[in-house]
Amino acid sequence: MEIKSKFDHFNINVTNLDKSIEFYKKSLGLIEHHRKEAADGSFILVYLTDGASPFMLELTWLRDHTEAYELGENESHLCFRVAGDYDAIREYHREMGCVCFENTTMGLYFINDPDDYWIEVLPVK
Repeated sequence: MEIKSKFDHFNINVTNLDKSIEFYKKSLGLIEHHRKEAADGSFILVYLTDGASPFMLELTWLRDHTEAYELGENESHLCFRVAGDYDAIREYHREMGCVCFENTTMGLYFINDPDDYWIEVLPVK
């Protein structure tokens, strides 16, 4: 059997939905595409888009989960390619205080979101 598939979305759980939405908008230009809310208020799912690709980032907020999420060794990560002046964007992220790792030899860096998920940032080239 040959299966053909395409990426749809990636989910992360967040402790403060508004703070996370603002972070992803400010740091990477993502905007809310749509959301789903449980009738009983137990969860909210917010789907963010870059406006260019069909892939979405799903932020899940769970009402009854109030402590920080255990991220293990944080080896899994998202990666975004950014257009424009890569060095200026890196400096902007430094000013935001969200650069958590840089590898100048490889020409890449990571930012971390409010829940400490790591996001790799690469130039478009």
